[in-house]
Amino acid sequence: MSNETLRHPWQLVAQREISTKIRDKTFIGSTAFMLLVVLAAVIIPALVAGNSGPDKIAVLDDSGAKVVAVADGIKGGDSYEATRTADVAAAEQLVKDGEVEAALLPGKNGFEVLGKQRVDSGLQDSLREAAANLGMEQNAARAGLTPEQLRAGSQLQERLLDPGPLPEIVANFVNIGLALAFYMTALGFGMMIAQSVVQEKESRVVEILAAAVPIRALLWGKVIGNTVLALTQIVVIAAASLLGLLATGQADILEVIAPVAGWFVVFFVLGFVALAGLWAVAGSLATRQEDLGSTTLPGQMVLMIPFFFSVFAGAEAKSVASFIPIASSMAMPGRMLTEHVPLWQPLLAIVFLLVATVLIVRLGARLYERTLLRTGRRLGYREAISIKAS
Repeated sequence: MSNETLRHPWQLVAQREISTKIRDKTFIGSTAFMLLVVLAAVIIPALVAGNSGPDKIAVLDDSGAKVVAVADGIKGGDSYEATRTADVAAAEQLVKDGEVEAALLPGKNGFEVLGKQRVDSGLQDSLREAAANLGMEQNAARAGLTPEQLRAGSQLQERLLDPGPLPEIVANFVNIGLALAFYMTALGFGMMIAQSVVQEKESRVVEILAAAVPIRALLWGKVIGNTVLALTQIVVIAAASLLGLLATGQADILEVIAPVAGWFVVFFVLGFVALAGLWAVAGSLATRQEDLGSTTLPGQMVLMIPFFFSVFAGAEAKSVASFIPIASSMAMPGRMLTEHVPLWQPLLAIVFLLVATVLIVRLGARLYERTLLRTGRRLGYREAISIKAS
């Protein structure tokens, strides 16, 4: 053991935490599982979208085929394809067999869309718009008007005052992903920290450690060691996501996500350190594994409530949550993906989070010192606060 380690005993504890976890099959398995889930979430939708091909629509004649062609143009191309059939019965059979998505048949005043159990709303809208456009063109020709004259003054264009950095669907997906990554990582590692403390208390190892290393150094070693592991896991998962996006030709999304990822790391580290201190205290209050259900409940609530706010709350609630410590670790990065956030807002949120982290860790260190060596029964948080320092 070097003199440097003796001067900083928390380093020895941190090294022990890291070396123990990287040899733990459960930790390795959970990391591998998360990697597979992330890669599947990125790659499978792209492969399905790329290989599915256009939806086939059964038609009887040229007029139906023309409607399908116009609907395909409205959708952006390569979305719909007409399949000719001899009669209505043949079209119905193709729909029943699932050979076509739907059938476009002549109706009393235009066309009829035939489906098996339901017809996709997007398909209906495209066909309806295409049929209306073709009908107006035919009516205009009979009246001696050109299609341009018929549509004069009826064009609708979109103009956004504050467009988001990403399309709404993509932004919401990534927003949920970032919040879920923080939630799952903080919860998983938090429970491991609490369980580790209880195991050391049950086996009396903590008494040996406390005799050789200051109790506060034990806390800092656990917090820093698990923070390094959690951040490493996040980086590995992010790298897997990057490779998945590149492999599926979605590199343009990275231009927006990359700057936010840097902010996410800062919010993640500060939020995780604060929570790690609480999880360690939860372990020190317990005397056996069965006690963790009640001692870890406050930490679970501190994680769960902000997570639901950052994912499901409205815009105003998310804005407020993005400045509240712990909640900001999930809400602020998500806001930066869905809207243009002024620079001062994430900086101010980091200041709030840093102050809260320092206060929470200091309080946690005091409680940890007072309760770590107390065995025999489970302690409550109020009782731990009321215990006088020895």
